[in-house]
Amino acid sequence: MQDLKLFPQIKINGSIKPPGSKSITNRLLLLSSLCPQKIVITNHLVSDDSGFMIQALKDLGLSINNQTESIVIEGGIHKYSTEVSLFLGNAGTAFRPLCAVLSLLGGDYILDGIKRMHERPIKDLIDALNQIGAQITYLKNDGYPPLKIGSFNDTAIQEVVVKGNTSSQFLSSLLMALPILKRDVQVNIDGELISKPYIDITLNLLDIFNIKFINHNYESFEYRYSEKNYYFAKNPVISVEPDASSASYFFAAAAISGKIEIMDLTKNSIQGDIYFLECIEKMGAKVKYLNDSITVSQADQLSGGYFDCISIPDAAMTLAILGLFCSSPLTLDNIASWKVKETDRIRAMKNELEKFGAKVDATDNSITINPPKKLNNNIRVKTYDDHRIAMCFALTCLGGVITIIEDPQCVNKTYPNFFRDFTGLLS
Repeated sequence: MQDLKLFPQIKINGSIKPPGSKSITNRLLLLSSLCPQKIVITNHLVSDDSGFMIQALKDLGLSINNQTESIVIEGGIHKYSTEVSLFLGNAGTAFRPLCAVLSLLGGDYILDGIKRMHERPIKDLIDALNQIGAQITYLKNDGYPPLKIGSFNDTAIQEVVVKGNTSSQFLSSLLMALPILKRDVQVNIDGELISKPYIDITLNLLDIFNIKFINHNYESFEYRYSEKNYYFAKNPVISVEPDASSASYFFAAAAISGKIEIMDLTKNSIQGDIYFLECIEKMGAKVKYLNDSITVSQADQLSGGYFDCISIPDAAMTLAILGLFCSSPLTLDNIASWKVKETDRIRAMKNELEKFGAKVDATDNSITINPPKKLNNNIRVKTYDDHRIAMCFALTCLGGVITIIEDPQCVNKTYPNFFRDFTGLLS
């Protein structure tokens, strides 16, 4: 595919509204499909990942009118087909929750994706679902997709155990699917739960559909079934927040040089990645919160330091790029989940950051960026078919260098118009 050459830029300036949150969009699509009402979703994300979820739901027999401004879903569990093969690309936010839902509904399903999906672990989720009575078979390698889902034989157990230290998506998938059982059930977390803000997103969206889990300090989650507490939306029209992870690239660019206002995103966002703003404030950026927007202005001097990123694994990648512009080393800790994302992001970020002249120390759970005195010029960035690497390294052009982004189309996974939006604000 054609490379993208970004020329040296002085600053970024202006206002923008990023597309809707991927995490919120795909969760809402699934929950709406389980709801007997007609649901209208507005400000949704249009991307490869949301497209895989929409197509999967259509293949399952759901009525979905996918328009530019909104998505209309006429769902209900009874509308799900029982014999379907689904291809879900590399969309973890589609694959994992659909696996949970379909395994509890029972039927004859095949779930597959691209080669990288075959390398992304799912064993912890499958082990939890098997406790309940799911019948799931690994079709290639144990612990990894593709999967075959068969009949459901309810074990009637009251407590399910799931590991929490690999991906929060496993727990989110269980929380969205378990009400299908129409009985009380509790999920217990084995080990430390990572990415807790993503669980908060799930709980917030479940509440919209009148489903309430009691959160016992992120150590267990208790669901008490009632007829009134079962996939029924309080308001059938639901708006999606702008994606805070996508906003992080613009916030970081402004922290380097310039000023950016992100519209329709506020300090009260349900997305955990809003914590990114606290991080860049500590690094020296100026942040102003308004009623309906957030503005970031450049730092007098960006400084490094230590940041625990267990709650912001995606936005932490953007912090890593800021490490190139800091006056002191930057350490990002608790990023083990990077290794099981679209690529091994710890390895990939180390490789690409070093091309620009940084000295990078990496472990299985952390990365330290020692900034160069001056960025190396005319660098070709390998993107590893990872949308976030492509978007992160676009920021390097604000360091007065030419940056060449390989396979820029990989941003279609979550933000197809990113480079158009980003370059349109540069000067």
